[in-house]
Amino acid sequence: MPFVDLGDCSLEYRLIVGSADRPSLVFVHEGLGSAGLWRDFPDQLARRAGARAMVYSRAGYGRSSPLVQKREPDFMHREALDVLPRLLAKLGIERPLLVGHSDGASIALIHAAAEPDQVSGLVLMAPHVFVEAVTLKSIAGIAEKYETTELRQRLAQHHTHVDDAFRGWSDIWLNPRFGTWSLGAEVERLAVPTLLIQGADDPYGTLAQLDAFEAAKLADIKRLVLSSCGHSPHRDQKAAVLEAITTFASELAI
Repeated sequence: MPFVDLGDCSLEYRLIVGSADRPSLVFVHEGLGSAGLWRDFPDQLARRAGARAMVYSRAGYGRSSPLVQKREPDFMHREALDVLPRLLAKLGIERPLLVGHSDGASIALIHAAAEPDQVSGLVLMAPHVFVEAVTLKSIAGIAEKYETTELRQRLAQHHTHVDDAFRGWSDIWLNPRFGTWSLGAEVERLAVPTLLIQGADDPYGTLAQLDAFEAAKLADIKRLVLSSCGHSPHRDQKAAVLEAITTFASELAI
């Protein structure tokens, strides 16, 4: 993949060709993801939606630059309000449909809440808007596996700086200072069309995360809860997710 130089980091990215008549799709990966770990999902969605698309790896992930310092509780805000706007400007992407997963969904939400005129819409898969005990329990469990099993070696196939990718994510989530983290204010300010998708069997979050959006009585929110589906709807229920996002994207204004 090529790289884009943002000055303080170099990020790998991939562009997918498509029509300029639809909002570009921009994929924001989860806490252990990367551009490559989306696999062919972006290509299939772009083809069905008839849109251009861009996938990238955040710093510390994939083949992108390593982290320059440990993450702080505001790390998702930094990504959403600083890195993502610079990346989109550098690549000339305007008013995209942001497709975020897990931490990536939270980053997309923060960005859209701050810059509603710069976003056509949001697809938030398994978003985090506050910290739940079930999330911390699952992260603690996988952190133990990272230290005691071959998980580190498997992840190293996808991440050049594998400790940045894993510990940069797990350490801050499990830090007591992160316990009060919340995107309640961002949910209240959300003013763009949004599709929420979550698995009914998600071990990293309950449906209370989606309920937070409905409690805010937002104008243009759609919700899809999938059975037999864990934390990665685009892998566990790929066909249903492709269909839902394609329909949602077709209704967005350019």
